[in-house]
Amino acid sequence: MSVRVVVGAQWGDEGKGKIVDLLSEDVDIVARYQGGANAGHTIVIDDKKIILHLIPSGILHEGVHCIIGNGTVIDPVALMEEIRMLEGLGIQIDGRLHISHKAHLIMPYHKMMDAAREKGVGGIGTTGRGIGPAYFDKALRIGIRIVDLLDREALRNKLRVSLEEKDRLLQTMYGTEPLNVEAIIEDYVQFDTRIDPFITDTTALINNAISSGKRVLAEGAQGALLDLDHGTYPYVTSSNPTSGGACTGLGIPPTSITSVLGVVKAYSTRVGYGPFPTELTDATGELLRSEGNEFGATTGRSRRCGWLDVPALKYSIMVNGIQEIALTKLDVLGALDNINICTNYLLDGKQLRYFPADVSTLGRVQCEYITLPGWNQDLKGARTLDELPAAAREYVGAIEELTGCRISFISTSPSRSDTILR
Repeated sequence: MSVRVVVGAQWGDEGKGKIVDLLSEDVDIVARYQGGANAGHTIVIDDKKIILHLIPSGILHEGVHCIIGNGTVIDPVALMEEIRMLEGLGIQIDGRLHISHKAHLIMPYHKMMDAAREKGVGGIGTTGRGIGPAYFDKALRIGIRIVDLLDREALRNKLRVSLEEKDRLLQTMYGTEPLNVEAIIEDYVQFDTRIDPFITDTTALINNAISSGKRVLAEGAQGALLDLDHGTYPYVTSSNPTSGGACTGLGIPPTSITSVLGVVKAYSTRVGYGPFPTELTDATGELLRSEGNEFGATTGRSRRCGWLDVPALKYSIMVNGIQEIALTKLDVLGALDNINICTNYLLDGKQLRYFPADVSTLGRVQCEYITLPGWNQDLKGARTLDELPAAAREYVGAIEELTGCRISFISTSPSRSDTILR
């Protein structure tokens, strides 16, 4: 029995797509357990870039089955575009993609509400893809699930209940036009027809696979510090990308998880609003953004950049039970003469023992840094530890010492092949 969970250990955008793609070579199933099309996993194969939002990157490996679990929220438009894109690349989808019939759907009014709220006072820097409102309806128990598409009359009744409130809110607060219930129903019934071959009882599928000794890779979207419960609330996503989310988002028992891998960027980035202790707003931050191509694969928004934050990373390691690290974008730091690592937080001159639970405190902390020499060398093509400059090896060793966690993978360029396995 082997279930490995891959989590983003920071604020997302750590390069999980590449790592999941690499690990998919040796597994039978790759399963996505939360989030929606607000994720953007980029894989570079022979200089060709493939961006996936919902379907796990394991789909790029022949024979690997991919699951979109019950913990996700699915945008029909985004899903169909992704399926067509993959089919256009000659990748077989039929018989390999399995979508939970319990997954919730993102409806047109979810996107409208998300976009309208972001324009108002309560904006937190979301992607505007309707993710939060869809999870809101799920918690309110008025969400629409894929299984609801099977009964049109029941679907009409559920939609009318939901739309009565949404219509009033959207028209009164945001001045939108009334929503057409019948048109929405027809669109989603057509969507149901197209994805029907992929709908599966994924909970039974994955548990049967685990029982029969299949190798399973569970992947989250976003990062642990954006977790709804354990992240920098309220500047978080609307689900649980931490490792525990794999259990609820796929319907697997905690006892089935055998290891947790944390994907860590060699520096820190953050998208949207919220505290960011190590943020660089100077030329160095701009250099990291430029060298690291720090622009969202989903929205194109520029990411805020900063030094590696060890207090935040150690908190993430604790919460997720991370046993090993995949270090990404080490090559980006090759443009710097000196590199800082935040080792501790100070608040009013005193060292904090724990990661702050509130954003006001996190926004006030000062960082203690150590400075290491840069290596001023392009790492592209490096595929063994010995091929790294001494200063780069020193940086890797410092992270291991500061976090107490072994680094098992080191990415030296966006390319699939430029990875050091230890």
